[in-house]
Amino acid sequence: MTNSGKFACSLLVYSLLTLALVSAGTTHENDRSEYRAPKADAPLSIDGVADEAIWEQARWRELVHRWLGPEYSTEDFQGRYKVVWTEDKIYILGEFVDDILIDTHRDPLVQYWDDDTWEIFLDEDFSGGEHQFNHNAFAYHMSLDNQAIDIGTDAKPHNYSHHVESRWKQQGDKIVWELAIDIYTDDYEDGSDKNMPISLSAGKVMGLMLAYCDNDGSEFRENFIGSESVPSGPKDRGWIDAGLFGALKLVESN
Repeated sequence: MTNSGKFACSLLVYSLLTLALVSAGTTHENDRSEYRAPKADAPLSIDGVADEAIWEQARWRELVHRWLGPEYSTEDFQGRYKVVWTEDKIYILGEFVDDILIDTHRDPLVQYWDDDTWEIFLDEDFSGGEHQFNHNAFAYHMSLDNQAIDIGTDAKPHNYSHHVESRWKQQGDKIVWELAIDIYTDDYEDGSDKNMPISLSAGKVMGLMLAYCDNDGSEFRENFIGSESVPSGPKDRGWIDAGLFGALKLVESN
């Protein structure tokens, strides 16, 4: 069997195991986090600077759960994020320490998870459940060249950069990364020109989980570090199981 065939067989076994765990479990795992995002009065500039006053009202949350890979030092990786919102979008601010930045796969649809990648898991209605080849939830893989990749309903990777505005800048030993994300329901249809993002309001609860793929020069990512714990089963199954996501609650600003 070829290496690609072995990979396909391994992926199939992995997917079947994960789907069995999803179907056997509850809608969400226990001990999920809750993040309360304050409302911004106006759209934010996505420039990797994060100098708007509303960011001061949002609290930091750390990426500390090692899903894959060996122990790592604080010089190798640190990550945290904040979230705010307007009626049109949610905004996510990431701050990362990553001593080596890697983007070796020039085709954005090829092994995008094995480069340095910030992954945003979003479930519009916090319904949980399976989302492998559907849009019950999105898993945007944000590349260093600001592209957003996820798996479509045809089981192939698609470029969803039109959903996400992304910019980052190096500031000292840190990367400051800003995102503005349009929110779509699970009725989203790939290839349709009729998809419209929804309007947001205070009190809405969404599913949210963040992670970072860290590669320091290997063929594959060395670490995968997330914002939520994974108490059992494959720890990297967030791209299939929205039941791992925490709760993002939209609230009014102070």
